[in-house]
Amino acid sequence: MIPVTGFEGAKVAVLGLGRSGLAAARALRAGGAEPLVWDDSATAREAAGSEGFSLVDPLKAGALNGVAAMTVSPGIAHLYPDPHPAIMAAWAAGVPVDNDVGLFFRSLAAGDWDRHVTPPRVIAVTGSNGKSTTAALIHHCLTEAGMPAQLAGNIGVGVLDIEPPEDGEVIVLELSSYQIDLARALTPDVAVFTNLTPDHLDRHGGRGGYFAAKRRLFAEGGPDRAVIGVDEKEGRYLANQLAEGPGDGRLIRVSATSKLTGPGWDVTARKGWLSETRKGRQAASIDLRGVRGLPGVHNHQNACCAYGALRALGIAPRVIETAFQSFGGLPHRSQIVGERNGVLFVNDSKATNVDAAAKALAAFPRVRWICGGLEKEGGLDGLKPVLGSVSKAYVIGREAEGFALKLGDLPVEVCTDMAIAVARAAAEAEPGETVLLAPAAASFDQYDNFEQRGQDFMDQVAKVLAV
Repeated sequence: MIPVTGFEGAKVAVLGLGRSGLAAARALRAGGAEPLVWDDSATAREAAGSEGFSLVDPLKAGALNGVAAMTVSPGIAHLYPDPHPAIMAAWAAGVPVDNDVGLFFRSLAAGDWDRHVTPPRVIAVTGSNGKSTTAALIHHCLTEAGMPAQLAGNIGVGVLDIEPPEDGEVIVLELSSYQIDLARALTPDVAVFTNLTPDHLDRHGGRGGYFAAKRRLFAEGGPDRAVIGVDEKEGRYLANQLAEGPGDGRLIRVSATSKLTGPGWDVTARKGWLSETRKGRQAASIDLRGVRGLPGVHNHQNACCAYGALRALGIAPRVIETAFQSFGGLPHRSQIVGERNGVLFVNDSKATNVDAAAKALAAFPRVRWICGGLEKEGGLDGLKPVLGSVSKAYVIGREAEGFALKLGDLPVEVCTDMAIAVARAAAEAEPGETVLLAPAAASFDQYDNFEQRGQDFMDQVAKVLAV
């Protein structure tokens, strides 16, 4: 645990008592503060009360009197589409609103560094797609290189739940737009921006607000080094804003779609080859085509982002290449579940939007595609360029028929549930094809989350493989 500093003897309101909220309450208490906790769920309040926390409804008259700050869980809307009433109450009372990420950076910077020969460093990764894989890949490579490292944030444990870092340790954080947008302190040593595609637009008032939230990690944080994916206009804009000139070595540009030129520091992936270029000369290259845990162009982009962050720390290219080979991938993200008679079964349940699903489809030459669920804003038109590799779609979800109608002339079977979809796809798949779960939709019509959906897919595949 990282004890929260700066609030010794003060009252701090904690709104939301999920994983990050409870961790914040514990860390505040460990740092000498008095947490006053609340959640709209009676079950969550009961769990917090069993740990001895004081339950205080911030909407009660006088509840925020004498409160020094309020920390808010990332799932609670703080501006769009409408701020939670308790947050508006904090604004009215003049109480600063923060979150666990802000408390983390504030408290880590106040640590006792006298015992460290090499101070700990933080790599923070954000973006629309690929940030989990990129963060996990960075952590894996650091561990393989023999460096102490911890992985936290939107993946793994909460930022305040990590152990106090040891000498020379690297903390790798995956940070969502929700987490970045509200944090009052952001000071990573290396910050990574993978890409930007439309997502969570209701929470940020549109695409511009969504990008603005991501941009705060760089504009507010002032990292020593920035690794920026420039395959979208927002990334190119951000890179231009950060660079002091064409050869600014603090900026590492990343692309998986085009060759980058100029005197700067670039990492690109083309036709399966990662290439590092500095001052117009190639410094290193890695063949990614045989890295089983990183299939497809989208994962090659993730590899480039991870490579850039690792090179920013001075890790040698050959050390990174060796570590790439042993990376197994993440659950529910291009996860290879099994293989039978030349048919591969892949779980990409995390492909909850059109862009992520398109990238998953493009990673395999011939696909039996399991898709469907709660469709997001923007429709399915973004999938059209990659549907040529799809032999047939097997649609699940409560609105499966409506989803199927939007797939045009593609051969489609409305299956509704996962068991039928997997059984039908497996029965019809031919050698060389991939049965791929890449829903292009949210899971909440049938599942609690994408992990549960992915587990159902794996369970159904296990039944097929057992026959």
